[in-house]
Amino acid sequence: MLLVAVILMDLLAGMEFDLFVPSFPALQSQFNLSPFWVEALLSINFIGYCLSLFFVGGLTDRYGRKPIILLGLGIFTLGSLLCPWARSYPFLFMGRFLQGVGIAAPAILSFLIIADAYSLKKQQYLMAMLNGLMNMSVGFAPVVGSYVALYFHWQGNFIALLFLGLLTLIVTTCFIPHHPLPEKKETLSWRGYVPLFQSKPLLLLITHIVLMCIPYWIFVGMSPLLYMKNLGVSLAHFGYYQGIFALVFGLGSLGFGLIIHRFNQMKMLHFTAKIFIISLICMGIVTLINSHNPLLITLTFLPFIIGQIIPSTLLYPLSLNILPEAKGKVSAVQQGSRLILTALSLQLAGYIYNGSFQSVGIIILGFILMALITLWLVIKNRDLKELIGR
Repeated sequence: MLLVAVILMDLLAGMEFDLFVPSFPALQSQFNLSPFWVEALLSINFIGYCLSLFFVGGLTDRYGRKPIILLGLGIFTLGSLLCPWARSYPFLFMGRFLQGVGIAAPAILSFLIIADAYSLKKQQYLMAMLNGLMNMSVGFAPVVGSYVALYFHWQGNFIALLFLGLLTLIVTTCFIPHHPLPEKKETLSWRGYVPLFQSKPLLLLITHIVLMCIPYWIFVGMSPLLYMKNLGVSLAHFGYYQGIFALVFGLGSLGFGLIIHRFNQMKMLHFTAKIFIISLICMGIVTLINSHNPLLITLTFLPFIIGQIIPSTLLYPLSLNILPEAKGKVSAVQQGSRLILTALSLQLAGYIYNGSFQSVGIIILGFILMALITLWLVIKNRDLKELIGR
């Protein structure tokens, strides 16, 4: 049941952002909104998530996992109560902000429950399983949201999130154990994050994990404009192009979890580096010729998605175990850094976007190259080599 609770937290975190997106047209009509204010419902959720992240990291290392997760789920539930029965846009806006603030705790702390209860090798196996489930939920969320909105209008998606949040809250209350607290509680301040930045192996791992995530989010963030507006892909078919990435990553993670202990981890990271090189070459060719074929562009990006499976499964649990007493802060720094860098990268991509894949491909190539370089540094780092080889 502990694993069930963690899975529910991951599903909630994976679906919270995408489930209500198909309701955008109905929300625009209901509240007479401009496209800017419809998109603001995503932005305010993102802002609430970011603001909450670093407080969650420090609070969980001081007060334990369970109380902070329950607090986050309580705030999320409050926000979910405001949304479906909102009579005016400001109430809906506030509800989305509270959902963002609340979801940060279960999103970054769910895996820490696993890290506290299992050995590193078991963590890596479970990370593969959770990666698979979460990414498949992200891929299917817009599809589910479309049908819910079709039969139950825009309120139905928020009610679905409310019930999923309540179920997660109940299961977490009943089955997540209390994490033993440190004998000496540190004061809540930014100084608690200093040891993270003094550990070179940890910084290298965090840097690689963050850089490895950015190409995917740039592609996903820019693909609606590129595919539908400039490459002529219809709305009915667009979901297939975007959903294939989450499906491949999810199924690949589940499959990798079943064979993870049969192979040497260092050899698997070397194999990943080769996949990244292949991805870099393929993406470089398609960018150079400035392809207008959406299927070719999608297939070109798939090798990088496949390459992400191994390091995301092996290295994230490893990063949490370098400073065991600061797992909450490590997770918060990784998530916060990823969100901030993703936002800045998307703004850059949007600024230079000229209606062609080439402008997007250049930025993606840059981040794939940085992910490859940092992966090579991880492989060559002596301290990390010892940890990975254990």
